[in-house]
Amino acid sequence: MTGGQFGLFGNDPWWLVLGKSVAVFGLLVLLTLFTIWWERRVVSRMQNRIGPNRVGPQGLLQSLMDGFKLAFKEEIIPKAAHVGVYWIAPVISATAAFIAFAVIPFGPTVSVFGVETPLQLTDFPVSVLYVLAIASIGVYGLVLAGWSSGSTYPLLGGLRSTAQVISYEIAMGLSFVAVFIYAGSMSTSQIVLAQQPIWFAVILLPSFLIYVTSMVGETNRAPFDLPEAEGELVGGFHTEYSSLKFAMFFLAEYINMVTVSALATTLFLGGYLAPWPLSLWEGANSGWWPVLWWIIKVQLFIFVFIWLRGTLPRLRYDQFMKFGWKVLIPAALVWVVVVSIARLFRSDVGLTNTELLVSGAVIIAVLLGASWLLQIRSDKRAQQRADDDEESARRANEVLTGVATGHPVPPLPGQRFEYTPRRATVTTAEVTATSSAKEAPDA
Repeated sequence: MTGGQFGLFGNDPWWLVLGKSVAVFGLLVLLTLFTIWWERRVVSRMQNRIGPNRVGPQGLLQSLMDGFKLAFKEEIIPKAAHVGVYWIAPVISATAAFIAFAVIPFGPTVSVFGVETPLQLTDFPVSVLYVLAIASIGVYGLVLAGWSSGSTYPLLGGLRSTAQVISYEIAMGLSFVAVFIYAGSMSTSQIVLAQQPIWFAVILLPSFLIYVTSMVGETNRAPFDLPEAEGELVGGFHTEYSSLKFAMFFLAEYINMVTVSALATTLFLGGYLAPWPLSLWEGANSGWWPVLWWIIKVQLFIFVFIWLRGTLPRLRYDQFMKFGWKVLIPAALVWVVVVSIARLFRSDVGLTNTELLVSGAVIIAVLLGASWLLQIRSDKRAQQRADDDEESARRANEVLTGVATGHPVPPLPGQRFEYTPRRATVTTAEVTATSSAKEAPDA
């Protein structure tokens, strides 16, 4: 396996390894600067504003100038901060964001100064698990930043980031299982090659949707940006950070956006392979052209990030956790079982693709029918409870209404009491007493 599939990796000369590392680093920095500018321009367009348009052509250098501005700003460190951890936290976040990109393929094998090398820094049989491991390490930067700041709001943001990663990395990992089953490998380069002629986003659509949702939560982006939540926690885990350390957190966030988008492209959209109908061209998947297809696919995912931020409001924390544990994880588990059964029938029983599709359609129809019947039953029960509550409230109102003076008994749960202002009650009592006094002499 090592000699056949991974023979090209590990044999590059030192200068080529160094050049590829610098190229990956420069690509990530450039994509980060472009993504920040693009996000500001797209969101301003959505909100009928102009956005950055002064520094450089169309404002393209605005992100670079913002980086310089943050680097030269005065740094303020809180007195209550744990200085060592306070310094290392942004470094952990930024470093983990960079090294997670080491196993992402962005092109086929090409010739560089006469040396045949794949456009990928490295690869090994469990490279997807490596990305998950690095992503788990990266969250330590957020947690430690919140803890070491010596402030309440950053601590709450750090705790939220911990719960968020635990919740959404489970669903993310489960969404990969179906890809592993179909590709027969955990290597990123082999998964790309296994998507010829059809992408996994088509045949594994539920896994694709689960991953896309999980990657938004994994990168702390709206509507899942609970660790920051400036409306609740001032700035979240980075409230007490300034200057270059503050910039490093945002650098890590945008690089993570590129990394999870590149991973989605690799696992579900054929990686650097050309889309149809460009794939009909013989030279579409050779040379340096695949790098262009890869960049276009990654930018489409980043546009989805920007679109969500400009469209959806932030979720409440209970809604966020409920969605992760009660929707995404159960759906991912059920889908893994369905895919495993389908592969078993295809391998051992020998069913054709048409028979598998028909069987899957029947199973889905049965599940949808069962869920529909359960929903109808639940609606009937809810309606019955509402009718019972309304009847109880009506009976309670018969007792509670008509009380002109005194202090009525507080309503029980399910009852409704219409409040009458005290002034109106007193006025009514005075009018009644006056009318009685006038009628008494006549009588």
